[in-house]
Amino acid sequence: MSAIPISDWQLVIAVSLVLAAGVVSALLRLGLLKTLAWATVRTFLQLFLMGWALRYLFAWDNPWLVLGLLAFMIAFAAWTALRRVKTAPERHYGLTFLSLIPGTLLVTVVVCMLVIRGDPWYSARVVVPIAGMTLGNSLNGISLALDRLYGEVRSQAPRIEALLALGAGRWEAVREQVRVAVRAGMTPIINSMMAVGLVFLPGMMVGQILAGADPLTAVRYQIAIMLMLSAASAVGSLLLVGLHYPKLFTADGALKPVLYLSPTEGKRNARP
Repeated sequence: MSAIPISDWQLVIAVSLVLAAGVVSALLRLGLLKTLAWATVRTFLQLFLMGWALRYLFAWDNPWLVLGLLAFMIAFAAWTALRRVKTAPERHYGLTFLSLIPGTLLVTVVVCMLVIRGDPWYSARVVVPIAGMTLGNSLNGISLALDRLYGEVRSQAPRIEALLALGAGRWEAVREQVRVAVRAGMTPIINSMMAVGLVFLPGMMVGQILAGADPLTAVRYQIAIMLMLSAASAVGSLLLVGLHYPKLFTADGALKPVLYLSPTEGKRNARP
């Protein structure tokens, strides 16, 4: 059995499902109609552009082109993650970018080289999909972790300042908030691991089954992917929070005044 093709008309049918969701949004005045429409357009554009790019990338199979694409994907993921964080008064793009690199590259190399073992292991057809899944999951994790870090610090600013006044170091003053933030970043993938197979079937497993793979083979791939995603989430969340928490303080070790303000006021008064 080969992959089941999907025609243009079949995609139109799929779009009708989104239209139904848009109608519900409009009737209930949820304010999501424009956002849903724009998200649908972006889904089509981004995926078709990536599909065409991958056709050429797979044909050339040049490691440097693959590395360049990965760098672009990481850069875009860092930008997207920061856009999702509503509580941060400052945007440390460089730190976010750096926090995504080790987890993405390490996990991708280990899975491609030792688990999947493509021929060669750095083949674009193997590396790009694995790195894409890793980044997508890490993006969600670090967004939640960073948002929770700033939210927790802002809500407990007086307590943190009291600890600093009593002689606590920066880490001692915010370590509980850091722990809460890292847990928040890892919660989605842990929940997915708890429910996978019984509540939902992941996209990679479904895709392989539809393409004709044996279900048990698809299961083995999905187990490897889920474990890979959990490792990437852990590394990304730890690095992101670890790199960001010193930025909560001024040069003399005090909590930045902007963290006493509401998120909206903080962004307006934060220095560039």
